[in-house]
Amino acid sequence: MKTFMAKKAEIKRDWYVIDATDQTLGRLASKVASVLRGKNKPIYTPNVDCGDYVIIINASKVKLTGNKLEQKMYYNHSGYVGGLRERTAKVMLEKYPVEMVERAVKGMLPHNRLGRQMGKKLFVYEGSEHKQQAQQPKELK
Repeated sequence: MKTFMAKKAEIKRDWYVIDATDQTLGRLASKVASVLRGKNKPIYTPNVDCGDYVIIINASKVKLTGNKLEQKMYYNHSGYVGGLRERTAKVMLEKYPVEMVERAVKGMLPHNRLGRQMGKKLFVYEGSEHKQQAQQPKELK
């Protein structure tokens, strides 16, 4: 019996929409990362991007457990001396909820070219409206 290896031309991609309202950030991110990689399909191949497109709506209503709102820090560095900027999860959720959800999901993807390619199939929106109605996305529970 031969092992099945998916080819780039054979892959059929679907569109899914996920409502992040009252969902825990980490659990949501791991589920989305799995769909972006294609691990929910029987044709999954590690070295081929066989994942689907994912739209996340209501990113501003995502939930964090424990004391993460006050204690979890997000860091950026400009590259200049003294250019470190740090924000708490509470600030990120209030001002930059899209970036917070994107960081959580992209952190669970492979850190290479393939992972960056998978990350481009993720669309995150702060509110309940999105621009991909033409793709007729299915609800993912």
